[in-house]
Amino acid sequence: MGDNPPRSVDASAGGPGGNTRAAGVAASTDGLTDNLSGGGRGTPSGGRGQGGGGALPRAKAFGTEPAFRGLTLAAGTMVLIIIVAIAIFLITEAIPALQANEANFLTYRDWGATASPPRFGIAAIVYGTVLSAVIALLVAVPIALGIALFLSHYAPRRIATTLGFIIDLLAAVPSVVFGLWGRAVFIEPVRDFSVWLNKYFGWIPLFGGEGPYGNSILLGSLVLAIMILPIVTSLSREVFMQTPKQNEEAALALGATKWEMIRTAVLPYGRPGVIAAVMLGLGRALGETIALAMTLGSLYVITPDIITNGGVTIASNIANRFGEATEIGRGALIASGLVLFAITLVVNMIARIIIYRRREFTDVAA
Repeated sequence: MGDNPPRSVDASAGGPGGNTRAAGVAASTDGLTDNLSGGGRGTPSGGRGQGGGGALPRAKAFGTEPAFRGLTLAAGTMVLIIIVAIAIFLITEAIPALQANEANFLTYRDWGATASPPRFGIAAIVYGTVLSAVIALLVAVPIALGIALFLSHYAPRRIATTLGFIIDLLAAVPSVVFGLWGRAVFIEPVRDFSVWLNKYFGWIPLFGGEGPYGNSILLGSLVLAIMILPIVTSLSREVFMQTPKQNEEAALALGATKWEMIRTAVLPYGRPGVIAAVMLGLGRALGETIALAMTLGSLYVITPDIITNGGVTIASNIANRFGEATEIGRGALIASGLVLFAITLVVNMIARIIIYRRREFTDVAA
C-alpha cells in the first residue's frame, strides 16, 4: 500500500481523475479562446455554452423610458421658448415708446408718458420697488426662520402640524385681500407707529418725514412682509426637517444644548435652502401688484424717508396707469415691465448659483 501515490499527486500526475479535469480545463480554455476570437459573441443558447454569458437584451426603440425623456425635454424646451417669447414681446412693444421718450428712461424720476411730448423714467419706481422689497425681507425673514425652527424642532407634533397647516393656508390668501385689509384696517396702527418713530427716531433719515403719514413705503413693506412670511416659513421648515438625524444626535452626544445643536448642525445644513426661500420671497415681493397699488401713495420721489405718504413700484405703477394710458403710455408701461422682468430674472439666477455652490443640498434635494 505504501507504493500507491497520494490522491493529489495522482491527480496532478495525470491519473484517471487528473486526465478528466485536465481535459475539462483544456476544453473551457479552447472555448474561451474561440469566443474572444469571434468578437466576444456568446452562444445562441443564452450563455450556457462555452465562453460565458450571452448578449444583453436590446432596449426598446419606443418604450416608456424614451417617451418620458422626450416629454421632459419638450417641457424644458417649452419653458425656454416661453421666456424668450415674453422677452421678445416686451422689447418689441417697448421700442416705439422709448424712441418717443424725451427724457432719459433710466435716470428720469417722473412719469409723464401721456404728456406731449412724453417724458418718463424708471428711477423712482425702481427705487420704490427695491426699497419696499428689501424692507419686507428684513421684517419677514427673521420671523419666518424663528417660526420654522419652532415648528421643526421645538413644538410638539400636534401643535406643529396645526400651525403648519394654518401657515400654508395663509400663503393661499389672494393679494387683493391683503391690500384691502392693509388699506382699511392696518393703516391706522401703521400711522400711529409712524408718528411714534418720527417723535423718537426722527434724527434717522428713514423716519425723518414730517407727514402726512399712512399710505407710505412702510405700510406697503409691512403688508408685503406678511404676504411673503408663509412662503419663507414653509420652505425653511421643510429644509430644517431634512437635516440628517445622525448630525443632530452627534451634536447632542458631544454635549451641545438644543440651540447649539441647531446652530452647528441644522442652520449650516439648511443655509442653501433658506437662501432659496428668501430669494423666492424676494421674487414675490418684487412682482406684487394689487396690494401695493392699494397701500402706496403713488408719488414719484427718491428719498430715504419711508413713513411719509408716497412711493411707487413698477408693478403698482402699471396697475394704476394702464387703464388711462395712450398707445405711447402703454408702451412705456411695458418698457418698465421689461425692467422688472430683467430684475426678477437676475434674482432667480443668483439664487440658483448660490444653491449649486453647495453640492450637498442639491444632492439631498435630488
